[in-house]
Amino acid sequence: MFRDERAPVPIEEGETYNVTIQDIARQGDGIARIEGFVVFVPNTSVGDEVQIKIERVLPKFAFASIVE
Repeated sequence: MFRDERAPVPIEEGETYNVTIQDIARQGDGIARIEGFVVFVPNTSVGDEVQIKIERVLPKFAFASIVE
């Protein structure tokens, strides 16, 4: 599922979400998608179900950390 880049960003910095890691980026970070919006999550593997906190939101993707 691809997101319309003109659509509003479906997440907010500082918010937490439960996600499943779907892919691994070239740099090794896990990739989750929230309403089609890509979120990079370090130290994860495909299939991991984790709670994340959004650290930084950019127009086309975001960065998150795992909530301990």
